[in-house]
Amino acid sequence: MDNPFIVVLITAPSQEIGEKIATLLIEKRLAACVNITGPVQSLYTWEGKINQDEERLLIVKTKADIFEDKFVAAVRSIHPYDVPEIIALPITMGSRHYLDWLDEEIRP
Repeated sequence: MDNPFIVVLITAPSQEIGEKIATLLIEKRLAACVNITGPVQSLYTWEGKINQDEERLLIVKTKADIFEDKFVAAVRSIHPYDVPEIIALPITMGSRHYLDWLDEEIRP
C-alpha cells in the first residue's frame, strides 16, 4: 500500500515544550495526532561533547507533502533547540479507516 502519510519523531526538552509543539501542529492542522512519551534519556554528541538529557519524544502523524515547507517551519518556529530532531518515517501500511481520518484532519 503506497500512501502519503508519515510518522515524525521530535524530541523536546520538557513536557511543557512538547505540549506547545503538539498544540501548534494540531491547531494549524499540520498533524492529526501527536503522542507525547517520556521521559526518555537521550545521549548525543553536541559541539564535541557527549551529553545526556531527559527529553520527551513526540510521535506525530502527518502528510509527507507538507513536511519540508510547512511542518518543519512550524516546529522550528517554537522549538528551543538550535538543531531540533525532526525525523520523518514513511507509513507503509495502516488501517484504511485511520488513514482516511488522517486525511480529513490534516488540512494546512
